[in-house]
Formats: sequence, structure tokens, C-alpha cells
Amino acid sequence: MARVFNFSAGPSVLPEVVLKQAADEMLDYKGSGMSVMEMSHRSKVYDNIIKEAEKDLRDLMDIPDNYKVLFLQGGASQQFAAIPMNLMKNGVADYIITGQWAKKACEEAKKYGKVNVVASSADKTFSYIPDCSDLPISEDADYVYICHNNTIYGTTYKKLPNTKGKILVADMSSDILSQPVNVSDYGLIYFGVQKNVGPAGVVVVIIREDLIRDDVPTYCPTMLKYKTQADNDSLYNTPPCYGIYICGLVFKWVKEMGGLSAMKIHNEKKAAILYDFLDSSKMFHGTVVKEDRSLMNVPFVTGNEELDAKFVKEATAAGFVNLKGHRTVGGMRASIYNAMPIEGVEKLVAFMKDFEEKNS
Repeated sequence: MARVFNFSAGPSVLPEVVLKQAADEMLDYKGSGMSVMEMSHRSKVYDNIIKEAEKDLRDLMDIPDNYKVLFLQGGASQQFAAIPMNLMKNGVADYIITGQWAKKACEEAKKYGKVNVVASSADKTFSYIPDCSDLPISEDADYVYICHNNTIYGTTYKKLPNTKGKILVADMSSDILSQPVNVSDYGLIYFGVQKNVGPAGVVVVIIREDLIRDDVPTYCPTMLKYKTQADNDSLYNTPPCYGIYICGLVFKWVKEMGGLSAMKIHNEKKAAILYDFLDSSKMFHGTVVKEDRSLMNVPFVTGNEELDAKFVKEATAAGFVNLKGHRTVGGMRASIYNAMPIEGVEKLVAFMKDFEEKNS
């Protein structure tokens, strides 16, 4: 077996110990005589799996009792519609645009109400986080929306926006569980799991109970009503059972790693190795202002498209895969999520140094 160092933005690298445990349990989960893929979501065995996954996530994030945890389908993109349909009481929402995913969420929300863009970093290709200390928050806004970490552009919020008392909604798909989070600062947090938690196909919504309404618009599909999912403990219909099972294993792995405070230290060490090299390199350059750099996604360029392409090709041959940057940024991007070992970043930097020497 030859494992590569997978720097994909998602679906992304998973902890090897989790994959091995899943492989060991593939045919017979804990003496049940069947795979988790095969068992009924109504069975006692699976009920234990989903409840334990929720408990471990609550423990990791210290989620208050007045928040519901929902394991849903449709990925993060489906929440672009579910959020305005469920939370727009006045029919107004404020969005901060710091990348493609916030922009897409904003455009989707416009189908269901009035949307105000109160800040944006589009003027500089989303290479920074705008000043959010004194935003023109709408008086009648039902919520303020952010994408907390921008997978494509490699920026992240180091300080939350001043929402002036309005509910804060955050997409945390690409940095969830990478560091401690004060859940009470948010009305709703959601994340597609395929970047830092599990396989594609699951989205987790953490929502304050008072925001779960029954009087949503009649055009809101039953499946997209948070009340439907909350009342049925995420089991209104067949959930993505196997994906949730893998998420549960990852939650336990994060616990064993020391929890979110330890994970933050681990991620800061990894990121520092790569950023320190980029800051000293004469060939490679980061594309994000230093104060807004993400711990999870690191875009970089040489300034020469042909050289970028050569680097990606040679890196792939050397076992460093999925380093090609997003088409809107170009260059390269290394996604160094929780499961990426420090060794992977160290070896990538060593390869980059060698490439620079040979191509200068």
C-alpha cells in the first residue's frame, strides 16, 4: 500500500486510524453480523451510533443544552436555501461576502427575501477579511451571515463581526473542529463534513432552539424545515448512516488527540511550517494578507503559470496530490486539515525547497 499526502480541499484526508477501524468493522460492526451500510437507521445498534456521535460532538465543542444538533443530507449548499427559509421572519438578511461560498449563499437567499451585502472583499479577489467592527447592519435583519473560513481563498475570521445584536449564522465547513469555538456567539453553525470530519454527503447544523420555527413559509419543503429534523432527532427519513458513523469515529479521534485546544496547537504548528517557508521563499508567495491567513487552506503561487503547472505535475509524481489551486485564484493550494500529519507539511516544504533550487 502506498498512501499519498492528500492536500485536497475536499473530500479530504481522513485520519488513518479511523479508516483502519472502519475497514475492520466493514463486514461486522461490533458483533451485529452486518456492516453499518446495511443496518436499519431505526435499529438500536444504529441509534447508539448517531446518539454517541452527537454526544461526542457536544463534548468537543461544549455545545449548550439549548442548541440542537442535526445530522442532515444535501451538503452545505442545501443550507444556502434552508437558512433563509427557516430564519427569515422579517424577510431580511445581511451577508458578508468573503469568497465564492458566501457569494453563492447570498445569491440563493435572494430568492426568499431581501438580502443586503454589508461588507465584501471581492475588490481584491477575496484575499483579506473586511473590517467588520462597525457594519451597516440592517435594523430589521433576521440574521447576519458569514463563511468563517474560506476554502478557496485561504482567509479566515480572527475576530467575529459586530452584528449589533443580530443573530450570527456561520458556515464552518472548512475549519470546524480545528480550534475551540464559543457556540453561544452564534445562532446557527453548519458545516459540510467532507473537509475536516468525514465523507461527503453529511451536513451538520447546530442551531439554537428558539430559532426552530413551525411557522416557516408554506413553500419550504418539509425536509428542509429544521423543526421536522429536530422533532425527529435527525431520523425523519433515512439519514446518511455510514457517513455519520465515520463522523462519529473522527469525533472520538479528535478527543483522543486532546480536544480542540490541542488541535489548534497542532494546526498552528503545521501552518507555521508552510507559511514561514512562503515568507522566506524567492519563488513561492502566499496570496493572502498575513493577518487573515487560514490554518486550514494555504493558497500560493510562483507568479508564472507554466512554472505553477510544472510544480503541480512534479509534486503529484512525488506523492503530494491535489495541490492545484482553484481556477479563480490559480497557482497552488495546500489544504492542511486536522488529519494532515505534520510530516506531510514538512515533506511538502522540503520538496518545494528542492524545486526552487532546481528551477531558479
